[in-house]
Amino acid sequence: MPVSVFELFSVGVGPSSSHTVGPMRAAASFVELVGDRVSELASVRVDVFGSLAATGRGHGTFDAILLGLEGCKPEEVEANDMDQRKARMAQTGAVRFGDVRDIKLTEDDMVKRPLTVLERHTNAMTLTAFDVAGEELAKETYYSVGGGFVVAESDENEPIGGELHTPDVIHETHDHIAGTTVLGEDLSQLPEEEAATEPTSAETGGAGSGGTTSAPVYEYTSAADLLRISKENNLALWEIVMANELQERTEEEIREGLLHIYSVMDECAMSSLDRTGYLPGGLKVKRRAHDWFLRLKAEDPNNDPKFYQEWVNLIALAVNEENASGGRVVTAPTNGAAGIIPAVMYYALHFVDRVVEAGPQGRADAIVEFLLTAAAIGGLYKEKASISGAEVGCQGEVGSASSMAAGALAQVMGGTPEQVENAAEIAMEHNLGLTCDPIAGLVQVPCIERNAIAAGKAINAAKMALWGDGTHRVSLDEVIETMRSTGEDMSHKYKETAMGGLAVNVVEC
Repeated sequence: MPVSVFELFSVGVGPSSSHTVGPMRAAASFVELVGDRVSELASVRVDVFGSLAATGRGHGTFDAILLGLEGCKPEEVEANDMDQRKARMAQTGAVRFGDVRDIKLTEDDMVKRPLTVLERHTNAMTLTAFDVAGEELAKETYYSVGGGFVVAESDENEPIGGELHTPDVIHETHDHIAGTTVLGEDLSQLPEEEAATEPTSAETGGAGSGGTTSAPVYEYTSAADLLRISKENNLALWEIVMANELQERTEEEIREGLLHIYSVMDECAMSSLDRTGYLPGGLKVKRRAHDWFLRLKAEDPNNDPKFYQEWVNLIALAVNEENASGGRVVTAPTNGAAGIIPAVMYYALHFVDRVVEAGPQGRADAIVEFLLTAAAIGGLYKEKASISGAEVGCQGEVGSASSMAAGALAQVMGGTPEQVENAAEIAMEHNLGLTCDPIAGLVQVPCIERNAIAAGKAINAAKMALWGDGTHRVSLDEVIETMRSTGEDMSHKYKETAMGGLAVNVVEC
């Protein structure tokens, strides 16, 4: 079944979708598994395996697990609430399980096994609940498979996904966007039904829905399927995805949801531009987005096209600096690659003439078409290969995002379905073999700059595809399979373990 656009683009917290968002969702799911037996609960054992254990400290994995055991969900929890909870847990040495029962548990109590990789996935954790007599109340193994998706051992066919709902405090109004927005159009000026309002979980399927539950109008498992459906029905790729989404939601709900996703991306970038100093962790990586923004406003007050690359770089860095600091971010399709699609969307909304000249409504349409096209491509990577850096290297995260962004940009620039597919293929072809080697296990170096570079690749790939007629030698399906097999052959040292590449060749202090 095709992956829903609201699964690929979900609201969460940084710095990592697979190492932060996924573990928090898994732990929160375990709370639900224990359920009414929480009154019998005496202790919880946490076993963390593979990449989750190897880079967990730098990715905030262990804090995420503790917060999840308190019932926190990444799409809902606020930064202030997380900080207060972590301070209390540090002081008491206890976690408030399900927010109702205190049990002794800290990061030091967790059993970390970085060299033990479970068969199904390297990002694995097992949670076990015991009563006072030491008898098991509940046990489950969870796999964080990338993009915030989690699969339970007991029910592998039902991924634990995110929901679109976020707390009201994040977007009580969109008036703040007017005249000051970084990413795109003043959405507050759109017709009311088109404004990026905040849909409820009931409107959008809710967490753990696993995407569409009704049979899709168009079933596809490959880019070839998409192109065939497109030709037979005279549809753009985004229209195919829209038709499937309409099985579960109204068009108004879909548009509202996608504009909300965009607005969270915008909020993420704007929040980052206000911050100075250094990113958390021991690398002392200086935030650059704030100073770059001030310089760009001074040197380019009118969005001169000659500065487009600088603006694209800025947005990519801003989003990923916010992600690296644990801020609110949209998985696109992962946290580690979250800056690429917002940066390329910025280019589309500010430097593509047919979009700029379309007015507020036309720009809102472009956002919707962009995200739906990106979802068509991203779903193929998730289902046919992987979007997990721990499974296939950074080609699965940054490479997939670059490919999604390239195809989406080609669409809003007026490309044919064949040109869209070509753009997506070009972008991934030139990200093949990209390793995931974060220094100190932090999503900072090389991750932040890598987002900017990949955004530039996406723009170039779209332009190259649009100068052709859509015919090309290597298909998107072939490059996806190549990415999968390359990831399979890649040494585990280069797959988000911090045991190879820059992670071992750069002195941290």
